[in-house]
Amino acid sequence: MQLKQIYKILDVLSPFELQASWDNSGLQVGEMDDEIEQVYLSLDVDSSLLDEVEDRSLIIVHHPLIFKGLKSLDSSIYPAKLIKKMIKKDISLVAMHTNFDITHLNNYVASAVLGYKNVTCEGHICYFDVDCSFEELALHVKSALGLEIVRSVGEKKHIKRCALTTGSGGDLIGEVDADCFLSGDFKYHQALEAKENNLNLLDIGHYESESHFPVCLSENLINFPLKAIMTNSKNPFQYK
Repeated sequence: MQLKQIYKILDVLSPFELQASWDNSGLQVGEMDDEIEQVYLSLDVDSSLLDEVEDRSLIIVHHPLIFKGLKSLDSSIYPAKLIKKMIKKDISLVAMHTNFDITHLNNYVASAVLGYKNVTCEGHICYFDVDCSFEELALHVKSALGLEIVRSVGEKKHIKRCALTTGSGGDLIGEVDADCFLSGDFKYHQALEAKENNLNLLDIGHYESESHFPVCLSENLINFPLKAIMTNSKNPFQYK
């Protein structure tokens, strides 16, 4: 199957034009006329994944490998070392990042993973109602996402409305209209901002909140012409 046929299916599912202006979703490595024999779904592309995949495959990832302009291609360091390996194995790469957050992933984590109903999406933020204490919410989120630790900001108050953005959503704090915001990678000054604005935070981890991408995408590719193999890159962080 040609890459351009697969790309069209993905574009209908989650239009690439919806991506944020700073994003780089879409075709990253390969060309539209490439013949694809196998498809892999993963959060990221890394060396261990490239060792596993077959030649002439397509990897569909959430995070773009190529984000900013490349001024050189030193194949001894990231990301050029991965690009070189892909070219050698004739592997194509497509990223579905902020467009997929908007259309699918935020809603999936809130509803399918955390189990909340009546989830509504407003751009990069989704909202849902809860009715519990902050401590109860933290314990539920920690259990549902398999978190070893959860960083929090805020007082011990009753939570009625939650907001969620998978990945790194700290820059959206000023837009959140809820009692508690769930996202990852909160910075120190973002935590101060939230505390002063009486917005509780739960840091649910970047990897942990987005590692559901392969499952979420696969469930929307039920009638896909090629078998899509779910795999995943490994979290670069370890907890000691």
